[in-house]
Amino acid sequence: MAANIAAVLHGPYDVRIEDIPVPEIANDEVLVKMDCVGICGSDVKMYTTGACGAEVVSEPIVLGHEGAGVIVKIGSRVSSLEVGDRVSIEPTQPCRRCEYCKLGRYNLCAAPRYCSTTGASGNLCHYYKHVADFCHKMPDNLSMEEGAAVQPLAIAMHACNRAGIRLGQRVLILGAGPIGILCAMTARAMGASAILMTDVVQSRLDTARELGADYTLLVKRDTSDQEMVDGIVARLGGQPDVTIDACAYASAQRVAMLVTKTAGVVLVVGIGDSKVEVPLTQALIREVDVRGSYRIVNTYPPALAAVSSGAINLKKFITDHFPLQKTKEALDLAKSGNAMKIIIHVHKIDRN
Repeated sequence: MAANIAAVLHGPYDVRIEDIPVPEIANDEVLVKMDCVGICGSDVKMYTTGACGAEVVSEPIVLGHEGAGVIVKIGSRVSSLEVGDRVSIEPTQPCRRCEYCKLGRYNLCAAPRYCSTTGASGNLCHYYKHVADFCHKMPDNLSMEEGAAVQPLAIAMHACNRAGIRLGQRVLILGAGPIGILCAMTARAMGASAILMTDVVQSRLDTARELGADYTLLVKRDTSDQEMVDGIVARLGGQPDVTIDACAYASAQRVAMLVTKTAGVVLVVGIGDSKVEVPLTQALIREVDVRGSYRIVNTYPPALAAVSSGAINLKKFITDHFPLQKTKEALDLAKSGNAMKIIIHVHKIDRN
């Protein structure tokens, strides 16, 4: 078998292209020859700061958790997949034994072994092993790029499910990054009647209008919370039934709790600071439900089906492409905010 080349993060701004061993699979695992891997906001946080949420880079770690590839080897107990199958990889390997796994909420597992976190390798490499039942066979009409981009879509679908979006609702999405855009596309597919997105970057709002938003609002650095509330209500034609915070800034969470309709829902999907100051009482006395959404649970098959059926179109969402050898350049572009979804083509040869 060929060498296993990987993008390995050693610390802030220190990502190296290195040879690593080809992993040996267990009897319930498969070996995947990776094809495409997306760059995520959490990858950028790890790259720029050496940490993301509770995860801290204490030793070198392979990056990547948005992956698709082809199975080249299967374990002795695997019957659901075959060599040659194209798969989209749900990047978790939960314990299956804890209270939350038994309830079907495996995203809350205390030991999830999530790709590219402590104790779990990422998949931005030539060969990667994973438990077979979290490798999802891709419909024939999906490209490998779409198979990789299904991962953030599955996050957005879980967020919209948690928010309880229903037909005819007004939806506000704070932050027009990749997850925010995908939440807008999902909310549209779920029947939202009006979607407003906000961001500090006009180019992202332009993309938002192309991919799912009815209205946009550019936020300036000196915009007050009340000015934001007034601008949102004016553009949306009323208060939102559901507000999704997809940027995780304290200012966005304050606005969300102020602007959301009485008895509405505020859903926080972005990972921000461990402590923020928000007008919680204002929301609670109006019975606004404040909910969190974490990673993915039971939304990979629906996400694949939605893309395959055409209900959600990921082609315009994918904007930039890089070979594995230029992972650092891809991360720098992602950090700039000038790209939507960046795909690393693992086996593409860099001839420059």
